Amino acid sequence: MTITISEQAYRELFQEIQESDPSLALLDQKSGNFVGHDIIWRYPSRFGQGFVREISLRDGLDLAIANYQLHDDIISESSDFEHPLEYTFNIADGYQNSANTIPYHLYGSGVAPGECWKQFAKQRSMWVSVHIEPEVFQSFVGNTTEQVPEALQHLIGNPNQKYYVRPGQATQAMQSALQRILHCPYQGFTQRMFLEGKVWELMALLLEQEVETQQSKQTPTCLKPDDIERIHQAKAILLQRLNNPPSLKQLAQQVGLNECTLKRGFRQVFGTTAFSYLHHYRLEQAKQFLASGEMTVAQVAQSIGFARNYFTKAFCQKFGCTPGAYRKRHR
Repeated sequence: MTITISEQAYRELFQEIQESDPSLALLDQKSGNFVGHDIIWRYPSRFGQGFVREISLRDGLDLAIANYQLHDDIISESSDFEHPLEYTFNIADGYQNSANTIPYHLYGSGVAPGECWKQFAKQRSMWVSVHIEPEVFQSFVGNTTEQVPEALQHLIGNPNQKYYVRPGQATQAMQSALQRILHCPYQGFTQRMFLEGKVWELMALLLEQEVETQQSKQTPTCLKPDDIERIHQAKAILLQRLNNPPSLKQLAQQVGLNECTLKRGFRQVFGTTAFSYLHHYRLEQAKQFLASGEMTVAQVAQSIGFARNYFTKAFCQKFGCTPGAYRKRHR
C-alpha cells in the first residue's frame, strides 16, 4: 500500500505523538527526559519504526541523524519553502550499492520548490543532515556576501531565488567524519562541542570540493591527446565492469593518470563525473533489460551491480516508476 500525505501533515503526526505521550516522541538519549538541544523523534507506529534525532548545536546550526524503516511506501508532497544551507549524506545508499560509496547533496540557501518525493517500504533509511543559516555561514568571513570567496557566493545567493544543489560522493575523509558523528563518545556539553567540530569539518571538506567544481567549470583542464585517450579508456573499463566497478583511485591507476586529472578530465570530456556517468549508463542498461522481458527485476539489478532495494529506488527516481511496473508495461 502507498500512503500519500502532505509534508505538513507528516510532521504533525510526530507532534501528535508528543502531545499524547511525550515519552514516545521526545527523549534525551541518556536520561530519557526532554531537553531542548537534543531531541529524538520516534517514528509513528502506523508508518514504521526508527527515529529522527535533531540536535541544535547553536542558533542557526542544526544536526539531524535518521535511522528508520517504513511499513508502506510514502509519497510526501511539499510546497515552496525558504531553505537554509544544507548538506545531507545518504548513508543507507552507500551500504546498498556495490561500490560502497556514500552519496551526498550540497544545497545553497534560497527557495526550495515544492516537490513530490517517495520513500520506499522495507528499505532502511539512514542519513545525516546539517542545516546552516546563511548568517552563521557568513560569520566566518564577515557580515557581507562580498567577503565570501567568489567560488562560494552562490551558496548564499538571493533568498528569493531557487536554491543551488549539487550531488556528490563522499571522500574517505568525509566518511571518517560521518562515522565519528554517528559514534560520538561524549555526552552533554562536550558532545555538542565535538559534534559541532565534526559538522564544520564536513562543511570544510564539501567546500573544498565545491571550489574545485566551480573552478573546473570556469577554467577547463588543458588535456593532452594522450590524456583524452586514457579518459576514454577509463570509460570503457567502467562499462565493462558494471557489476563491480573500480574506485576512482583504482581506475586512475589502471589508465595511468593521477586521480585529479581523471576526475576533472572525465567531467570535461563527458560533461559529468565518472560515477554519475556509470550510474546513468547502468540504469539505461537496466531499462533495456527490463523491456526485453528476458530477466527478472532481481536478475537485472544483479547484472548492473545494484542491490535490489537500491535499484528500485534509483530506477524510480530516474524513470518515475518501479522496475517491476516498467517490465510489466513492456512485456
